[in-house]
Amino acid sequence: MEENLKKHLWWQEGVIYQIYPRSYQDSNDDGIGDLPGILRRLDYLKWLGVTAVWLSPIYPSPMADYGYDISDYQGIHPLFGTQADFDTLLDEVHKRGMKLILDLVPNHTSDQHPWFQESRSSRDNPKRDWYIWCDPKPDGSPPNNWLSVFGGPGWEWDEATGQYYYHAFLKEQPDLNWRNPDVRKAMFDVMRFWLNKGVDGFRVDVMWHMIKDDQLRDNPTNPDYQPHMATYEQLLPVYSTDQPEVHALVTEMRQVLDEYNERLMIGEIYLPIHQLVAYYGIDGKGAHLPFNFQLLQLPWEAPKIAAAVAQYEGVLPDGGWPNWVLGNHDQPRIISRVGREQARVAAMMLLTLRGTPTIYYGDEIGMRDVPIPFEEVQDPQGLNMPDKNLSRDPARTPMQWSAEPNAGFTTGRPWLRLAQNFNRENVEIQKIDRFSMLSLHKRLIELRQREPALTVGDYKPVYADTQLMAYIREAPGQARFLIVLNLSHRPGYFKLKDRSISGTIEIATYPELEGMVVSERINLGGDEGIIVRLDDSIPS
Repeated sequence: MEENLKKHLWWQEGVIYQIYPRSYQDSNDDGIGDLPGILRRLDYLKWLGVTAVWLSPIYPSPMADYGYDISDYQGIHPLFGTQADFDTLLDEVHKRGMKLILDLVPNHTSDQHPWFQESRSSRDNPKRDWYIWCDPKPDGSPPNNWLSVFGGPGWEWDEATGQYYYHAFLKEQPDLNWRNPDVRKAMFDVMRFWLNKGVDGFRVDVMWHMIKDDQLRDNPTNPDYQPHMATYEQLLPVYSTDQPEVHALVTEMRQVLDEYNERLMIGEIYLPIHQLVAYYGIDGKGAHLPFNFQLLQLPWEAPKIAAAVAQYEGVLPDGGWPNWVLGNHDQPRIISRVGREQARVAAMMLLTLRGTPTIYYGDEIGMRDVPIPFEEVQDPQGLNMPDKNLSRDPARTPMQWSAEPNAGFTTGRPWLRLAQNFNRENVEIQKIDRFSMLSLHKRLIELRQREPALTVGDYKPVYADTQLMAYIREAPGQARFLIVLNLSHRPGYFKLKDRSISGTIEIATYPELEGMVVSERINLGGDEGIIVRLDDSIPS
């Protein structure tokens, strides 16, 4: 088994933790989290069992989209600190045996980036073709019907040069023209800048957007559009995203990473599973981990989730390593989607499925979406579509560390308001509570990291009905585990057909069950999940 374990890379054996830097820890009382603040909390992450930290953007930015509009790819925004602060953070992460992953935003820049300032200065500027410029139609209207993810058209008129430029997101975020080799070279140089510093990899923002149809054809109408949906979803983005040529770009990015030892590329890709797995690339030379968002998007129903897991396992290419995500800075928090009790079941699922799990900061203590009054909304998606309740601010509120004022996040005025219950839902209290969400996460991570079957073992589906899903994790010569999850609020009953069950409950969402011996039939209450260490007498 030792030889088998050596074949796995650090991101296959580890647990990734996403930090939204504005909201993690403030060190200078301005109400905004920063790099020295994250440094203060590294020992907490080490204690939790996290092995890799992913930071959302920390680069200089006008903050039109809170850091995803970058004006300098090789700097640090003064809000977050300095290059020296970053270097110290990177060094201290590595000293603790952890890895550091940066957000890379290659699809678009800020309109304040020097590249775009040059590009829009005249039609004959050498950087004109670094962005997507196009003449209007004869009637003066935009070149096609493409829409912005954040509402409105995807084209912005530039009076000075008499052309439109394309922006998949805000007009302050013009899309780069990745068909231009100079753009590719410039971005690869950005990657090398950070890799040379010792960064362990990148999460690549909107990877599937990076190249567009060269004929700029109209997107077709979405026949399933409903009024409550974002206006962007009125069309199917078949020509503005996921073009065949994108895979060659991803391969080129991977080649840059492969110049270094064991560096990771994660791709943000919201696509159906068969399209998603194409981003692993031919012979596995694409993204190491195309983010799998199924647990974010599927109805929380056992039959659908069990089927999706099985399908995902079935379509993974040879050598493709799976991964799972329950939350991120763009989506409602898991507890706000499935409820407090089911969020415990979800945590058990995330940390026992085969593949790399990513935890969104605060989910480990059960933070939920915080209602932000409209006059306090800061997210452009929420501001641009105010009637659709699409603001991402509720899932970005400050981390709840303690019962101190502002939850120990800041002594200033926090940039977003905190949950009203932070004085009883925080790290300090949950650390000493055996029954807390934090304690459950810590114990699940410890078991996962200790047992090869849960870290790198095989996944075998066992059972699914309208309430329960069950699967086995096993590795040659190692302890085997049966995981049974009740995704409903009602009691559920499970019996493994044609063979008996024998084992001991190692971890349960309700700790009272732990230590119980189970055999043949398992009876689970609503919202319960268990990890059973199977007896060695049961054949594989």
